[in-house]
Amino acid sequence: MDLAFIPSPSVGVVHLGPIPLRGYAFCIIIGVFVGVWLGNKRWIQRGGRSGTVADIAVWAVPFGLVGGRLYHVITTYEPYFGKNGHPLDAFKVWEGGLGIWGAVALGAVGAWIGCRRRGIPMPAYADALAPGLALGQAIGRWGNWFNQELYGKPTDVPWALKISSDPAIGRIGGTYHPTFLYECLWCIGVAALVIWADKRFRLGHGRAFALYVAAYCAGRAWIEYMRVDEAHHILGLRLNVWTALIVFVLAVVYFVVSAKRAPGREEVVEPGALEERAAAEAAAAESAGSDSDAATEADGADGGDGAEAPAGKEPAAKSAAEGGTEAVDAAASSADADAKPAGSGSTKKS
Repeated sequence: MDLAFIPSPSVGVVHLGPIPLRGYAFCIIIGVFVGVWLGNKRWIQRGGRSGTVADIAVWAVPFGLVGGRLYHVITTYEPYFGKNGHPLDAFKVWEGGLGIWGAVALGAVGAWIGCRRRGIPMPAYADALAPGLALGQAIGRWGNWFNQELYGKPTDVPWALKISSDPAIGRIGGTYHPTFLYECLWCIGVAALVIWADKRFRLGHGRAFALYVAAYCAGRAWIEYMRVDEAHHILGLRLNVWTALIVFVLAVVYFVVSAKRAPGREEVVEPGALEERAAAEAAAAESAGSDSDAATEADGADGGDGAEAPAGKEPAAKSAAEGGTEAVDAAASSADADAKPAGSGSTKKS
């Protein structure tokens, strides 16, 4: 008897009248927004303009969705173009099936187009976006939980995932390893690693992105090995395991070669952004100075009216009264000197 397990949703879609609200789609959308939000913050920190990441994402996201779907359909073509397949089902993205390899590859093409239109170096943009991509993947993996798909081998561990049976698609009920959760946690760790390494070593010229790719592939290889869904095998290993290993090697090679050829980080990531920021700060400082001068003049005017003395100072009459006989004698002497006619030896200057 299972004492504990992670339950699966009874349904993956809720209908709001004629509009279907699908959990898988919501996870993808939220992941995209989180990735763009974090990427925008990092881009500003690197000296770029606010909003540039979102502008380029308009190109990258559609390309990424198409690339992810193409990779899935090509590597798992049987349900669509095999015997008794349904080709039109290839367009049903909401039912699941987005390969991260194709999403990143074709998404990079869209990002390259957007960067080229803005005159921005693609490696710098990729570095800023890398942790956001990892967090977006972590959130997007929960879409597999809604669809009850891509789980691991049977297990009775307390954190096992409860899967309901579905004879229509050949799904056998039971408790399985929640590989979606493993990958979610791994991606969160990858995001933290990239952020830490980027601050510690000031990674640039695409090396933060290469670190993200290598770290993700390292985790994806063992997580993929646990899965039990249908997949093509090469030399006893699942196709995605081979893909993870090959991409891992390429990312490491790029990291090493880039560090030798272009050490350090880009000084300018977006033309004109630093100048605009400096001008805005100067204008803000000038405005603050003008407000301060106006406030000082206003304080002086209040003190001259006699209605209210400045803080810490007393009126002249009060000071003379409290000064005793010395103040009175000094005032009298001054009055006598003023009363002397011109030429009587007074040293007063006009």
